Amino acid sequence: MKKPLNEIAAFLGGTITGDSSVLIEQIREIDEAGPGDITFLANEKYKKWLKTTRASAIIVDSGVVCEGKNLLIVDDPYTALGKLLEWYYPEEGETAGIQGDAYIAEGAVVSPEASIYPGVYIGRGAQIGKRTVLYPGVFIGSGAVIGEDSILYPGVSVYRRSVIGNRVILHAGVVIGADGFGYSLPGTQNRKIPQVGYVRIDDDVEIGANATIDRGALGRTWIQKGVKIDNLVQVAHNVVIGEYSVIVAQAGISGSTKLGRGVLIGGQVGVVGHISVGDGVMAAARAGITKNVPPGQIVAGAPHQPHREWLKREAALNRLPQLRKDLADLTNRIAALEKRRKHR
Repeated sequence: MKKPLNEIAAFLGGTITGDSSVLIEQIREIDEAGPGDITFLANEKYKKWLKTTRASAIIVDSGVVCEGKNLLIVDDPYTALGKLLEWYYPEEGETAGIQGDAYIAEGAVVSPEASIYPGVYIGRGAQIGKRTVLYPGVFIGSGAVIGEDSILYPGVSVYRRSVIGNRVILHAGVVIGADGFGYSLPGTQNRKIPQVGYVRIDDDVEIGANATIDRGALGRTWIQKGVKIDNLVQVAHNVVIGEYSVIVAQAGISGSTKLGRGVLIGGQVGVVGHISVGDGVMAAARAGITKNVPPGQIVAGAPHQPHREWLKREAALNRLPQLRKDLADLTNRIAALEKRRKHR
């Protein structure tokens, strides 16, 4: 569709510098955009493209100035981009009802407004809410509950008694409620400890492809409202992840650890079990969190330490080869001086 820039500005609540009547047909990245496209600038790394982009308009924040360009100024360009993408490229609606070879066990309750695709298995006593979509190959275990307006992509497995809220998105291959990794006498008998708890996932959570959330040994593993989890993340039994936290790909959180509200965990971060990570903590990629972290801290390294201290350590490490050479030179000079003194 084509929209004049002033209509887009009204939709996003922004202001324009430049030609407000220019027509926008597509949304494209800043280095690939051309006439008829709108792009955005949300990262300083891409500012070098600002003057050379051929886009008809650029979404920017109030601190950006570029003569000769049509700028749409908003508070947060990335958030504005998200709204604009939803407007320009709306998702197609699903057909409600149970289709083809889906299997619905006795006692399961499926809303007639839900969309159930062929190859779905829904166990006895499970509940599926209004407008929820289960794509082919989804497994819903006995007694599991899926709320309204949720989307489970192909190959998702939801084990028994798991409770999933409204507007939850589970991408392909996600496993909810598998056994926690609990064994007694490790390394000798590896005797399995039954995992009899469950997983609770609150509203507006999104979990990336092939991530795994284990059920509690006793009680629940709890993913709270608005949490976003990337692909290939492992969350162990009885973990609690606070509201609006973000967990990036390949991170692992060990059993019974509690993350506060708004925690940001970078890629490949490892968190040991039975600790607490406070509200608003940020952990840099590949950090190893080994003990409690107070609220508001920024940590890095393994074992973790305050980010500024880690930066100093890394700077020193880069200088080690030269420092080693300087030390060897000093050692040789001292030895030579000692030798001369002995011969006096």
